[in-house]
Amino acid sequence: MKGFRYLKNVATLKLDSDVCIGCGMCMNVCPHRVFRIDAKKAEIADKDACMECGACAINCPVKALSVTPGVGCASYILQTWVKKDKAACGCGGAECC
Repeated sequence: MKGFRYLKNVATLKLDSDVCIGCGMCMNVCPHRVFRIDAKKAEIADKDACMECGACAINCPVKALSVTPGVGCASYILQTWVKKDKAACGCGGAECC
């Protein structure tokens, strides 16, 4: 889903580069091309494209990634589409809540 965006700077995604082994699993499972491999390590290439699904963290064999799925603005957007009502995203950003 190239070009897909939520709100800027709200994704809970974190990468511990010291722990990363550069296996590329995060790239394989991420539906939004958030990651790239550089110098045999994963990098977050496009954090604002992260939808906080948690696939990267669940599939990382060394637990170098963390994300809190179901919170943040991605959850808010999906809930409003499904529920057709305002839902609380918990991000604290004035842009969405």
